[in-house]
Amino acid sequence: MSARIFGSNHPLIAYLMAGYPTLDRSLEAAEIVFKAGADALELGVPFSDPIADGPLIQKASTVALRQNVSLRLVLDMAGRLSGSGKPIYIMSYLNPILRMGYAEFAAQASRSGVSGVIIPDLPVELAAEWVRTAWANRLGTVFLATPATSTPRLKKIAQNSTGFVYLVSVYGVTGVRDELPGYTYEFIRRAKSVVNRPLALGFGVSNPRTVSQALKAGVDGVIVGSLLISKLMDQEPSWVEVLANLESTVHALKQATSTTVPTEEGK
Repeated sequence: MSARIFGSNHPLIAYLMAGYPTLDRSLEAAEIVFKAGADALELGVPFSDPIADGPLIQKASTVALRQNVSLRLVLDMAGRLSGSGKPIYIMSYLNPILRMGYAEFAAQASRSGVSGVIIPDLPVELAAEWVRTAWANRLGTVFLATPATSTPRLKKIAQNSTGFVYLVSVYGVTGVRDELPGYTYEFIRRAKSVVNRPLALGFGVSNPRTVSQALKAGVDGVIVGSLLISKLMDQEPSWVEVLANLESTVHALKQATSTTVPTEEGK
């Protein structure tokens, strides 16, 4: 399953919103992201009430919804990208999945070559049915933990996650940040002490410096989303130039996964 991206490699997982700016262009963007060196793709499903997402991803979701981009279309897109051989994770809020039904969604995701599923508003305490269904369809399940997550609950999240645990770096929603706060590094150390699965840090990882700092602090991989969405929102260049800027951004982020700089605490 999804654990194959971890090991000696520190994977860069790129987040894109399916259907932004259009379905076809989001497919092109995903292909560019893979070409530039991303090790995996987190493919967002547009949703009307994305409680964990900041303004950039909310805007991208709204645009995709106006074009009637559905969960089924996102799974079709995943199938078109599966030939890359790189893992694809579907990031969806629970409601679209419930509307389709666990069994049908899991079966179609598996047929589309999806490696795993991230459902940010599905608490681990209520996830037993989904976890069983995912396992039966050879899908990984990735649960999120935040700095507010208690240590006992963090252990439960790790026990039920397949592949890796998604660490949310900050209190609040997604967004571009120049630096990560000191408590992020304390959270990483605590998670490392109790979690026996790879850790990937997301929310606010927005430049090569924060990538390398996070890896030095002990996470195994990083997830970058809002920064990439912001590149797609640049209206001034041509689409060809937008893709070129996206490619160079991902390339620089990937290069940073092989270098480290001191954390703020270590200066």
